[in-house]
Amino acid sequence: MEMKNSSKWTPIMDSFLAGTFAGTCSTTLFQPFELLKTRLQMLSANQSRPVGMLRIAVDVVRTESVFALWRGLCPSLYRTVPGIGFYFSALHSLTHHLGSAYPLPAAESMIFGATARSIAALGTIPLSVVKTRYESGVFPYRSVINALSHIYETEGLKGLCRGLSATLLRDAPFSAFYLMFYNQLKFFVHRDGRIQDPNNPSVFFLCGVVAGCLTSVITHPPDVMKTYMQLYPDQFSRMQQTILHILKNDGLRGFFRGLLPRLIRKTLMAAMSWTVYEQAMIFLRIKS
Repeated sequence: MEMKNSSKWTPIMDSFLAGTFAGTCSTTLFQPFELLKTRLQMLSANQSRPVGMLRIAVDVVRTESVFALWRGLCPSLYRTVPGIGFYFSALHSLTHHLGSAYPLPAAESMIFGATARSIAALGTIPLSVVKTRYESGVFPYRSVINALSHIYETEGLKGLCRGLSATLLRDAPFSAFYLMFYNQLKFFVHRDGRIQDPNNPSVFFLCGVVAGCLTSVITHPPDVMKTYMQLYPDQFSRMQQTILHILKNDGLRGFFRGLLPRLIRKTLMAAMSWTVYEQAMIFLRIKS
């Protein structure tokens, strides 16, 4: 596919910059929902009586502070900002060099989305472990560097990769389905012809919201498993063991603990990230 580029950087660097900007905005805005999701899943892992998202939010504000809802923002930014940058860079490279058409066919969207996300997940898994533990409020780390150092000293390299299998099982399908739904929805809007300006930000955002809702539900069970494995590595060291524990103690509904805050966060975060990214790419004029 031919891409036009009139900026002073390479297209891949443009993609990285657009992605990191989008990631910074969306991560900062929606971090409270990630914290609430982690707390909900943590309660389930401890076999506590289920409580609602609003109840946990009120308890956090009452016992800690409003700003405690943004606990874990620093490791989230460390992980998400370069992670989204790597994702969009890899996706742009795959699309530019291997894509057969624009927009991408459904099968190519899924393959490229899964590949790009896997690359980003592999590079940021240690920060994902730190982020999850920060959000739990159980681990008294002083800083991200302190957390990485402590995990490495006490758990070794394996500790920095806790939940990698569950992370890949969650992230690769998420990006595969999300990119497929998103591209197909955009193609439908373009083909329908009822919207005068298909590059309007509201179009990108709406397509992102619909794609995010569908994909978040499909990929939520691996997210629950990832949380168990990263917070309680002594109890849940293997994925099969984690699955059996959840089924035995919480049934199928246990795989959907924390779905609401994740649905809100992932849907709005992905929609916002893609909207900002699309607009940045149009501004940089490297989209065909």
